[in-house]
Amino acid sequence: MVDIAIIGGGPAGLAAGIYAIRGGASVRLYEEMFCGGQITKTHRIENYPGLCGLDGYTLASKFEQHAQELGLEPEFEPVTGLKLGEKKLIITEAGTLEVKTVILCTGAEPRKLNIEGEEAFTGHGVSYCATCDGAFYKGKTVAVVGGGDTAVTDALYLATMAERVYLIHRRDELRAVGRAVETLKNTDNIELILNAVPTKITGDKRVTGLELMDKLTGETRAIALDGVFAAVGVVPRTELFKEQLALTQSGSVITNERMETSEPGVFAAGDVRDTPLRQVVTACADGATAATYAIEHIRAYGL
Repeated sequence: MVDIAIIGGGPAGLAAGIYAIRGGASVRLYEEMFCGGQITKTHRIENYPGLCGLDGYTLASKFEQHAQELGLEPEFEPVTGLKLGEKKLIITEAGTLEVKTVILCTGAEPRKLNIEGEEAFTGHGVSYCATCDGAFYKGKTVAVVGGGDTAVTDALYLATMAERVYLIHRRDELRAVGRAVETLKNTDNIELILNAVPTKITGDKRVTGLELMDKLTGETRAIALDGVFAAVGVVPRTELFKEQLALTQSGSVITNERMETSEPGVFAAGDVRDTPLRQVVTACADGATAATYAIEHIRAYGL
């Protein structure tokens, strides 16, 4: 029986693996595609301490290499089923494995705009993380699509470096409330565009414009810009276990500060859990915490 099964090979999963191996646990890490998760799509990371300027793929490779040097070999095999009760089972096409604890690091996917040009320009002017990529748009023009707290926060953040920021929302008023909204309305280089939905992202090698449709009149317009930031939420990847754990209304796994979920011996780390900040550095911290307390759980219950 394996001590810890880690589901997902992004920063949270790899950090959990490193801490678990160093803690003396036997570990299996399952990744369905390749290690690194969402950061592999980021062409430059400038906010991970000590490794400024690396592209996401290189940083992910360093994480994976570190884990492998400690003896952890990720298994590139999709998990098709999970049983997270008193008896914990990992089900793959190769068979079923019983484990003592599970760390869920399945991540989350940005909710897409689902418009023409979005997929083609992802990483080339289309971003889902203002704090990750905002610095690349100093002195440029960008748009933020969304109307909630994240969209307002992203617009204010981008306004500190971009020449102009459009905040585009499909309704006649923002969903966000509070002081940040007032600050936004009084920020000179932010233009609020309401009752509008994006219909197409245009460009050549990079984004050069965004087409909008006015919901009231049906008229279309095009604005020239250098980047589009989608801030319409994320979708946690909980398909395998959403009926077995307590989730928030938005679908994120609820954890405590030890990364413990509602099921004893099951932990969650990174973007899949309910967290105020989804960054590489916080995902790594989550993974380290989850592995530490998974080992403590095994020892406490004599597993």
